[in-house]
Amino acid sequence: MLKRKKRSREVKLKSNLLVKKFNLPSPFYVHKCSISFEEGSTWNPCLSRTQPRIRTAKLQNKGHRVHNGAGLEAVTIGEIHENITLHCGNISGPRGLVTWCRNDSESVFLLSSSSSLPPAQSRFSLVNASALHIEALNLQDEGNYTCSEVLNKTETRRFQVWLQVANGPSQVEVNISSTGRLPNGTLYAAKGSQVDFSCSSRSQPPPVIEWWFQAPDSTTELFGNNLTASCFTLLLMSQNLQGNYTCLAKNVLSGRHRKVTTELLVYSPPPSAPQCWAEVSPGLFSLQLNCRWAGGYPDPDFLWTEEPGGVVVGTSKLGVEMLSQSQLSDGKKFKCVGSHIVGPELGASCVVQIRSPSLLSEPMKTCFVGGSVTLTCQVSGAYPPAKIMWLRNLTQPKVVIQPSGHHLITQSGQSSTLTIRNCSQDLDEGYYVCRAENAVGVREVDIWLSVKEPLNIGGIVATVVSLLLLGLAIITGLLLYYSPVFCWKVGSTFRRQDMGDVMVLVDSEEEEMEEEEDAAEEEEEEASEREESPIEITKYGHIHRVTALVNGNVDQMGNGLQALQDDSSEQQSDIIQEEDRPV
Repeated sequence: MLKRKKRSREVKLKSNLLVKKFNLPSPFYVHKCSISFEEGSTWNPCLSRTQPRIRTAKLQNKGHRVHNGAGLEAVTIGEIHENITLHCGNISGPRGLVTWCRNDSESVFLLSSSSSLPPAQSRFSLVNASALHIEALNLQDEGNYTCSEVLNKTETRRFQVWLQVANGPSQVEVNISSTGRLPNGTLYAAKGSQVDFSCSSRSQPPPVIEWWFQAPDSTTELFGNNLTASCFTLLLMSQNLQGNYTCLAKNVLSGRHRKVTTELLVYSPPPSAPQCWAEVSPGLFSLQLNCRWAGGYPDPDFLWTEEPGGVVVGTSKLGVEMLSQSQLSDGKKFKCVGSHIVGPELGASCVVQIRSPSLLSEPMKTCFVGGSVTLTCQVSGAYPPAKIMWLRNLTQPKVVIQPSGHHLITQSGQSSTLTIRNCSQDLDEGYYVCRAENAVGVREVDIWLSVKEPLNIGGIVATVVSLLLLGLAIITGLLLYYSPVFCWKVGSTFRRQDMGDVMVLVDSEEEEMEEEEDAAEEEEEEASEREESPIEITKYGHIHRVTALVNGNVDQMGNGLQALQDDSSEQQSDIIQEEDRPV
């Protein structure tokens, strides 16, 4: 029983409940509750959401009809913090009494076109006496809304609207597990390393995540997408994976999207060791140190120091430093240390040692008048390489000789040659200076060139031949005089070749031998008077041996030799016996 106050008196009302199940999508069922008053007025409550177990009841007051509008349910999408209008069907023209309710676990009254019923909240209002306007949507506003329109006392129509509230995407978070971060915030990864990518966002409903990649000077390509979150890993980073990575979060209800782009650089250290060298700057007033460490990205940093001591010469990206003359000395060392952002922690280094030149050359050269001569100058130990020049010390001091038809200058590495053509005693004879110069020091060496008249080759040859013949004759005479055996062998050889010539030689020599025999007889007579008979035997034996050799009587010579040996043996034994005798 319901009580209603009217005209200061209570009126008891009877209510007849009608529950009717409409053909709506489960689990929504429409129930109508009609309360009849004595005065004949009717009140239609909101559409409620009940459980499917409620059964249909019968109407006691037949003739009142309730039906849906043009569609079963309309869907409207709104965004949080924005305004939205829900329409009560697609009907134009005058409308009856309109009531808006929200169907949750129980029906909640929101707004009515009746001026006697105030709205549930100030955010709710009617537009065109039928549409529900909601300001500043929040997530709690999402749900099922029902619009009930009373056409007359016996007929009511209702329209359902499903309101979905979209939120986001917001707070897109991108996480890239890179190697490091530059001062300006740019991420970088080492070549060949592993990099993990992840992206997330706050959104209602959960967003769709997409990853896009754009390499420098190329189009954008899609990496992949996921409904709620996107994570992937690149195992081996390479140079072609350097570029911009974009995470795109999209709300499927509102169509709104938000993206975050992150630049990722791929760095690689140089694959080889650094190289350093020194060279002379123009004018020889300073020395330039150069250091290169190629093959890496980005370019490394270079530090030049003096060794030993580690005094800093300079730092730069180019690896080039200029040294004044006061900083240079023979044998001094300079060290270049290259460091790379993803290279070795201690970097890599190379050393340059500078040295003054040393010279090697022939001190004297000779040239014949009208001929050519070549002067050679060899430089060693010079670093940086020395500049080689030729000068005249007498005729044109401190004037560099220039190549011409008379002077030909060639240089190969650190070796230089000066060729003088058509030598002249008046112009070309004298000192020549070879000068080697680098930034560390200067060295000079003098070469004396002597220019002479051509020699008489024929006279020289004749003199040499004459001297050779004279020497041969002297040697032959000495051999003949000091070696009779050799003479005998030579005579025997000639006798075999030409017997007639030997006979003539013997005849001519017999006369001389006779004279010698006469002289020997005289000496023999004188020797007979002496007591030393062994000496006579020796002399006679020698004479017989020479005579036999001259006459060609080999057998007699042999017998003479044997007799001479026997006599010598006897003589020696007699001498020994005499020595053994007591005095």
